Amino acid sequence: MSRRVCSKGWGAVLAAGVLLLAQTPAVARESGPRYDGAEEHYAGSQIALHEGVNVSVGPLYGGEAQTLGHDVSGHQGDVDWPGAARTGAKFVYVKATEGTGFVNPRFPQQYNGSYGVGLIRGAYHFARPDISDGAAQAHYFVDHGGGWSGDGKTLPGALDVEYNPYGETCYGKTPAQMVAWMASFAETYLWRTGRHPAIYTSTSWWKRCTGNSNVFWQNPLWIARYNTEIGELPASWKHQTIWQFSNKGSLPGDQNWFNGTIDRVRALSLG
Repeated sequence: MSRRVCSKGWGAVLAAGVLLLAQTPAVARESGPRYDGAEEHYAGSQIALHEGVNVSVGPLYGGEAQTLGHDVSGHQGDVDWPGAARTGAKFVYVKATEGTGFVNPRFPQQYNGSYGVGLIRGAYHFARPDISDGAAQAHYFVDHGGGWSGDGKTLPGALDVEYNPYGETCYGKTPAQMVAWMASFAETYLWRTGRHPAIYTSTSWWKRCTGNSNVFWQNPLWIARYNTEIGELPASWKHQTIWQFSNKGSLPGDQNWFNGTIDRVRALSLG
């Protein structure tokens, strides 16, 4: 009698163990990298959230020797490219990827459509330093639309580094670790394409999360500040290449000034 009770007891333990093993993979999947809301993470989405939008300025603010452009992501849906061109867009950056697990589902329509109407376009990557190293994300970016070609219509890829939408502002990294992460991305992108990627950021985030690093001077700066004054730049740069001056305006998505004439935009595309 006691032996039968013991047998049943061990059977229950074994059954519970099998059930636990069966559940383990599901638990592992649930604890993987998060991409919820990734389609809503665009260049400046977290900067506007944390730093605010001080003013909405008109498209004529840039003055002479500035070229109007914009940036878009899946957040905008399919873009009316003939309309954007008629409104005055000369260049555009399109979100391609985030981390190593998200590709913008609207990327083909946005990237190829802008090229079709004559805009000089480039792709950008929303950085996720919390989930994988910089080299892995650079490879993922290039493999999913973020490459470069010397056709005079393709800008070098851009690395979007801003406030973490999933948690701690600096993705749990010290300034030295963040600089190392970005350097790994930039070096890998250069190796894959022959171009230094542009870096998109804000001065406030840069100071906080990189310690105001001054080592990225070879990378074109795409700075975000929603105001009538561009203000202080991060320590790596003496001047900006692109200024994202507003998160809305006459063009789809965010509004940008290239610091130069259209010939300078074309020169950057050619390298």
